[in-house]
Parts: sequence; structure tokens; C-alpha cells
Amino acid sequence: MDLFEDARVTELENLIKKYQASYYNGEAEISDAEFDKLWDELKALDPSNAVLQKIGADSGNFAKIRHVMPMGSQEKAASPEEFLAWAKKHVYEEYLVEYKLDGASLELQYEHGKLVRAVTRGDGTIGDDITANARKMGGVKSELFIDGQLLDFTGGVRGEVIMTHEVHKNHFADKANCRNAANGLMKRKDGEGSQYLNLITYDALETSGKVFFKDEEEKISFLKKCGFETVRLEICKSPDEVIIYREKIMEERKSSIPFDIDGLVVKERAINLDDASRNRPDRQIAFKFSLEEAVSVLREVEWSRNGGTYTPVAIFDEVELNGTKVQRASLANPDTMRQLGVRIGSHVVVVKRGEIIPKIMGVLPSENPAAESDVSFPCTCETCGTKLVDEGSRLFCPNKGCSKRVLHQLLKWQSVVDIRDLGETLITSLFKDGLLKSISDIYKLTSEQLVPYFLNEQSIEAEKKSLGAQKVYASIQNHRRMKLPVFLAGFDIEGFGETLAEKLTASGFDSLEKLLSASEDQIASVYGFAEITAHTIKEGLKENEEEMRALLESGTILIEEAGGGKLAGKSFCFTGELSIKRADAEKMVKDNGGSIKSSVTKDLSYLVTNDTSSGSSKNVKAAKLGIPVIDEKEFLQLLG
Repeated sequence: MDLFEDARVTELENLIKKYQASYYNGEAEISDAEFDKLWDELKALDPSNAVLQKIGADSGNFAKIRHVMPMGSQEKAASPEEFLAWAKKHVYEEYLVEYKLDGASLELQYEHGKLVRAVTRGDGTIGDDITANARKMGGVKSELFIDGQLLDFTGGVRGEVIMTHEVHKNHFADKANCRNAANGLMKRKDGEGSQYLNLITYDALETSGKVFFKDEEEKISFLKKCGFETVRLEICKSPDEVIIYREKIMEERKSSIPFDIDGLVVKERAINLDDASRNRPDRQIAFKFSLEEAVSVLREVEWSRNGGTYTPVAIFDEVELNGTKVQRASLANPDTMRQLGVRIGSHVVVVKRGEIIPKIMGVLPSENPAAESDVSFPCTCETCGTKLVDEGSRLFCPNKGCSKRVLHQLLKWQSVVDIRDLGETLITSLFKDGLLKSISDIYKLTSEQLVPYFLNEQSIEAEKKSLGAQKVYASIQNHRRMKLPVFLAGFDIEGFGETLAEKLTASGFDSLEKLLSASEDQIASVYGFAEITAHTIKEGLKENEEEMRALLESGTILIEEAGGGKLAGKSFCFTGELSIKRADAEKMVKDNGGSIKSSVTKDLSYLVTNDTSSGSSKNVKAAKLGIPVIDEKEFLQLLG
């Protein structure tokens, strides 16, 4: 994992914690699809991240109560392909399928048939006691009777607190959706509004040893006999039947289901308490519905600029997807636009994939071609007037001296090389004043040239020293030694970051000379690369070759030999919060010849954590593989 990926992991951790807090304590700030996107991205970057093992936490407004039954989260499949991949590993004689209710989980705790507590989901183990509010809700039973007899049931009943579409429309239309409204009402300290909510149940656990049901189907039957409203249950004989049933329910929910559901829960008939007690049960899965689609009319295409590259962005009539209103979507590049066949006035299919900017999935056949017009492409660079180059995969300004491109490259170098004291504002000012025209100019700056950016004229006339100018100068001089991948990534070649640069150098292109003499085919043959990427890299190297050579041949930049250093040959994986930033810790490893891994594998040298005795998945796996688990102090001792 490179520095940028690590920064993204940290950002995702913070976002997920933030949105979990808003979800469990009132009103969610983003849609489920947007949250799932963040969750999936973190899972892809850091599968064992501790955040993925946690559910959430409630507010401090209520007493805290421990659950009597597991209230973990679920694995999920977002498409038939993902579901079939799960089903291939979970072959059951039949699949029990229930609605996945889009509300807020609640556990009712009973002693000898009488309700004693109602507890929110919380962190999966401990939640908020909202018993007073729950007693006002529809579907909550204060006592359990079957055939007129009080039931001697001690244990828990789990359900979902929901708000119907009708109630939302008539009483809470100012809230974004039913779930947000329900979540806020059920946790009001004064209990006001809880009477508008309803509980639908789907799980139960008897804790005193009595047997009231033997499998999942009998469990639902038992809950019905007790007078609870339960989820709809369907029994399918094969994974294909589940997929067909899902398609049917996706259509029904639009018109005939009075509350929100966002998928199906698929499980086996047998009750598996060991699996249910896990943070994320493996033997059942949430089979989510397809992402919501909408059809809109394309009104214009804007061209967003990043450095020298122009990216098309579709502007269309506003539509609502997954509870959010959108009217912009990235069109990626010219080739994507051509393949889609988008035209101004055409009807486009928009899908909300949880991104901030949704995606155009297709274009509907035109009923009135005369009312449509072709998309206008920019022909010249808005900054320098140079004719743009359309390579299909990108539209860009080829002028290396374009001021927009030069400034972007300077900022990229500062970011990759990590010259923190030389910030964006200072670089921009130095560029506008003509002191920075290339990466080489950064290393030609003197303390005297920097002084006016820290002191006013009176201070300068009084010959006052500028500690800020001296600090920036020293920081620049301290960043003249670097690994080859950092050097390459700093030149802002399109799509060529430090991770790809590391892959190239590790495959044998371990010097600038070898890379400059490599052919496109040789680069494309490296695992993880392709023809388009290889072409872009080769063109970028050719364009920057003169300055690259000048920086190295003059001794301005010194490339550190790969494999040297105190940590040479050793790999490290960091987990949990340390007193130093993870990005800094990983840089220490790389600066000393070591490598970074995002997960625990058998060839890992050390797992570094803030708690060596915790039961986290990474710690457990490291112990099984015999990998040393060390704390921050021990890590720093390795560095001397």
C-alpha cells in the first residue's frame, strides 16, 4: 500500500465512523449505496481493517444494555454474480429468503413472557435502552401469549423498526426517507413520535433452555403465533430460484410493499448459533437490490480540467436516486462518450453507484433525432491556446510549457516527495511570481528569495530573520534523496503513481536508464499494465526525460539504491492507531529499505499494532502464521 492508498484508508475509516455515528444516532447523512461504496472501497484496500469488524455505536442519551442475542452485521452481494459466488461455497438443500428491511434494528428482551427491555443495535454487543419508546410502537408485545396462555419465554426477539410510506408522506415528508425519520423518532428522549413506528420481527432466541422452534421456518411461525408481524418468508430450491424471486420482489416493492426494503436475506434452514454470534455471519448473506436507475435528458457536457487533461461531465435534468438528487455524472473520456453514443438532448440511463458523481450506463434509442445535437469537444487549451490531442482514452494539452500543466506538476512533486513545509499556497505564489517554472527550480530557491513570502517590507528593512523561510529552505534540501518510484511518480505522468512505479522497478526496470530505453511492449508485459497505460507512461517519460536526467546528473536529486537500509528485505503491516501517523511510519519503512503490506500474509516480517494482545483478525492471523506482533516502541527500536 503506497502513501496515497494509506491516506485513503485513513480517510475511509474516518468517513465510515462518522456516517455510522449519524446513522445510529439520528439521521443518516448519506444513502445506503453511498455508504456501501465507502465500505467496499475500504474492504478492497484493507480487508482486515478493524473498522470493518465494528457495527456502530449509539448516543449517550440512554442507559446501556447488553444484548441477549447476536446483533452482528451481514455479508452482502450486490449482484447475481456476487450472490452465485457465495452460493457456490454455501450449498444448501433449500434457501430460506426473507425481506431485508430498511429500518433500524431493535431487540426485545423478555423474562417469563414479559417485556423487560428494548435495546437498539448499538455496537452489536451493547445498545441503548429505549423501552419506554418501544412500548408505544406498533407490533411491540408487552406480554407473549399463545392460545390465551402466557408464554414462559425468556430471551430475545429481534426485529426492524420501520416507518410506512403513508406515515412518512402524511407526517414526516420533511425527512429524506422513512429510515431517517424512524431512526430519529425512536431515539427521542421524550418519546414523542414513537407511536408512528412499527416493529417487524424476524429472529428470536430462547436463553433458558426451552425449545419453541427447531429451524428458521418454525421460528417465523412461532413469532406469528405470539402475535408479532413478521417478514415475508420464501423457500427457494436453488440459487437460480433466489435470483428469480429477487427480480420479482424488486418490481413488487415499487407498488405493493408499504415500507422500504433494500434487498433479501438468504439463509439455510438450520439455526446456526455459532455462525450468528460472529461479527459478520458467513452462512447467510444480504442479497441487495440492483442500484436504482433513472432516465433523464442530457442537456450539456462540461469539460473538467485536471492539469493538462480534460474530462467530460454530463449535465442532465435532475433525478432522485437512493434518496439523493443528482444532475451530474462523469463520462470518463472521449472513447466512453463515443461508445455510449451520447448526444445533447438524448435520454440517458443514470445509475447511482454510491459515488459523489453518478455514472451514465447507457443511452436509450432516440425517438426524435432531429431534436438532438452532437457534443462539442474543446479544440484548444484554454490556458495556452495549444491544439488539444484526442487519444480516445484521454483528451489533453500536449504543451509541456502550459502554465496550468506546470503548476499541476509542481504541486504533484511537492505532494509525492512530501515536502510538507512547501505548501500549495506558497508554491502557487512562487509560480505566479516566476520563481518556479520547473521541478528543478524548487531546488534552486534560496532562503533570501523565500523571505518576502513570510515577512512584510518593514520587517525586511529592519533585517529581521525569517524562521519560516529558513524552515522551507531546509525542508527542500532534506528532500533530495528518494527512491526511484517516488522520483518517477513526482513528474505527474497521467495515471502513473508510486504504486505502478514500484511495480515497474520491482520487475527489473530499476534505473531511470532502463525505463527510458524500455519499449511500450516491454512495459505492457509487466503484470498490472496494459497497452494504453504503457503508451501513456512511455510518452510521459519521453516528455520529461531532459529534466529527469538533469536532476540526477547534476546531483540535485540522489536516487537511493533499492534493497539497502536497516529494514532491507523486511516487510511490515500496520494496524490500529499509533501515536505517529501511519503514513509517516510507512515512509520510515520505505526510507530504510523495507516494504509495506496491507494485509497479513505468510511472507510478512512484522505486524505493528497499538495493542499486541488484542483479538483482532490481523493479530489472530499473525499468531497462526508465527509472524511477530510488535508495538510502536519495538518498531522504532528496529530503526535504532
